[in-house]
Amino acid sequence: MQNRRSFLQQTPALIGLLMSIPSLANAAGAAKKTILLRSAWQTVNIGDIGHTPGILTLLERYLPDVTIQLWPSDIGNGVEELLQKRFPKVIILKGPEKISAAFNDCDFLLHSSGSSLVARKDVDRWHRETGKPFGIYGISLHGVFPTPLASNATSAAEVELISKAQFIFFRDSASLKFAKEKGITCPIMEYGPDAAFAVDLRDDASAEAFLKAHQLETGKFMCVIPRLRYTPYWKIPAKKAAFDEFKHTRNEEMKEHDHAVLREAISAVVRQTPMKILICPEDETQVAIGKEMLYDPLPADVKAKVVWRDRYWLTGEAISTYMRSAGLFGLEMHSPIMCVGNGVPAIVCRFDEQTSKGIMWRDIGLGDWLFDMDKPEEVARIVPTVLAMAKDPKTAKAKAAKARSFVEKRQRETMAIVGKTLAV
Repeated sequence: MQNRRSFLQQTPALIGLLMSIPSLANAAGAAKKTILLRSAWQTVNIGDIGHTPGILTLLERYLPDVTIQLWPSDIGNGVEELLQKRFPKVIILKGPEKISAAFNDCDFLLHSSGSSLVARKDVDRWHRETGKPFGIYGISLHGVFPTPLASNATSAAEVELISKAQFIFFRDSASLKFAKEKGITCPIMEYGPDAAFAVDLRDDASAEAFLKAHQLETGKFMCVIPRLRYTPYWKIPAKKAAFDEFKHTRNEEMKEHDHAVLREAISAVVRQTPMKILICPEDETQVAIGKEMLYDPLPADVKAKVVWRDRYWLTGEAISTYMRSAGLFGLEMHSPIMCVGNGVPAIVCRFDEQTSKGIMWRDIGLGDWLFDMDKPEEVARIVPTVLAMAKDPKTAKAKAAKARSFVEKRQRETMAIVGKTLAV
């Protein structure tokens, strides 16, 4: 009798202790929440691939009790297998019937990172058909820096839809400012890092095999990425894109201007430091661009210490390679994002045709590693900055680590908002 009475007296305290543990409290109380994640835009670019494992990593880390159903646009090219291996609990939706069922089953729609509200029509459909809440994580807005193709990109309909979101996190402060100017009235509008900062995919075996085959030693080489002003999707058979005369003309007009300074930086690093250089792609078209615009024109003495990667790769192998480098520079954005997210120094050279995403480098404290290719005074500082990174890797890594810490702080803060919104 005494033992029974003692147990009954202790039971309330024991229940209270168990309920104080979030996962146990969720299991014993409220029903498990389900997020419909709209992401996975395309697979011909390792950055576009990276958005999805990035946001999935954040959700896994900060909202482990939430069920995730992924609504993808494209998971071909080996990406589906990659996601299933890393995130075996995630449900990948295939076909309109599965997506329609998810509209009934899911409590919340989360639009992942992208160049804009990429899946605007799908978010609008969710809002119209379900009336359930939605949020937007880590995007830019088109039209921040007007170009012939982007001056009217953020429409009145998009402004109205975004204003109905529970929250929107912009991956660059320029987009946040622009959103306010356009009259977007979402209740929570803040800076939130591009989801690709959180990618933790690895393919160490492939990276090590490639580096060994090309005599590139860990910490003794830098990576460089080429890019045209507009991605020539018409050169990728799988995209089935029509030839664009305007984009092609602009690419031809600017490609020497944009790549000449990268060749100068390559030569300076090779001739003034023990470092070698790896020319590598972020999207499929950049394999050929790297050869034409960077590798082939190099002087013989420089070319002897430069490796041109002759094939496309997936995100895991790229990150494993970047992590063994002393740093990266070039004309792309998401390889630098994934570098800094893993503590690797990275220099960004941008132009307005890329949207405003490059401004995030200022937002995370790396403004002196950001260069506008249309400002001669900034172009003039690219070679000295790359050379400084090559000569003092320790200082560069410390700088990257500080930026990474800031990003991780914002990840915690923004995911706390996601969790709080989901709990309502």
